[in-house]
Amino acid sequence: MRLIKTLFLLCLLSGAAAIAGFIYWTEQPIALTSASVEFTIKPGSGVRSATKQIQEAGIPLPPFAFEMLARVTDKANKLKAGSYELLPGKTPVELLDKIVNGDFSQSSVAIIEGWTFAQMRKVIDASTALKHDTKGLSDAELMKKIGAEFNAGEGMFFPDTYLFAKGSSDIQLYQQAYASQLKRLNDAWEARAANLPYQSKYEALIMASIIEKETGQPSERAQIASVFVNRLKTGMLLQTDPTVIYGMGDKYQGKIYKRDLLTDTPYNTYTRAGLPPTPIALPGLASITAALNPARSDALYFVARGDGTSHFSENLSEHNRAVNKYQR
Repeated sequence: MRLIKTLFLLCLLSGAAAIAGFIYWTEQPIALTSASVEFTIKPGSGVRSATKQIQEAGIPLPPFAFEMLARVTDKANKLKAGSYELLPGKTPVELLDKIVNGDFSQSSVAIIEGWTFAQMRKVIDASTALKHDTKGLSDAELMKKIGAEFNAGEGMFFPDTYLFAKGSSDIQLYQQAYASQLKRLNDAWEARAANLPYQSKYEALIMASIIEKETGQPSERAQIASVFVNRLKTGMLLQTDPTVIYGMGDKYQGKIYKRDLLTDTPYNTYTRAGLPPTPIALPGLASITAALNPARSDALYFVARGDGTSHFSENLSEHNRAVNKYQR
């Protein structure tokens, strides 16, 4: 009987020591051998499989202990698949909470004002942090994939820096940028000036893209918008080089010649009246605002001064004098 009592007491003591050791382990920083460790939990992973994936990424975890921690805290069935980053100083409890809360590691992609949709797609396709579900799709297929109402993607995405969880689909990024551009366009359309020569919001977006490409000085956007709006109202050709360059596609090699201005394309505003059929770039909010709230002026021409600013003229003779002064 004494032996049984002794063994029972030893078992109690051993159990208490094990529990104390387990609790102590859960509160100690995990000993990482690098500044940070990235790991991925695959969809459908149970706690045992997730623990193995964490270990294989280089995080030293006793499998049984981490699995037990997940089970005794009732979190074993709450792990979220995704990509994570573990920094030094984090405990097993903090690591488990990170996975349960879906505290994914993040990356970003910067989309720049004035880029074409082709440039945007190239940068997104090159991101190693994204899952590429749109790579190889045509522009029309991509637009359908994200649920857009337009077939052409040019101009339809808001230029910004987008944060996303590593391993997420590029579809989500396109959807976010598309929704962001639509909201800004809708808001600007509601606050537009009266008597503008646009039949739709889409035409305003086309104008915004031209302003984006024509503006060297941000403060001149509204004035440049005024020139093009005045031209549309009076039936003048827009005669803007960026539309010609866009229509040239790969033929453009950094210079534009007189023959290019005379070669007709759907985007050549020297040979065709009105706006081109689609935007020619991704316009930012300032250009959208300028297109829908241009400056009040009678200017019909502008010419670059060579210092980043422009000289605006109301008639051709004044414009020709400015050209002689600043361009010749």
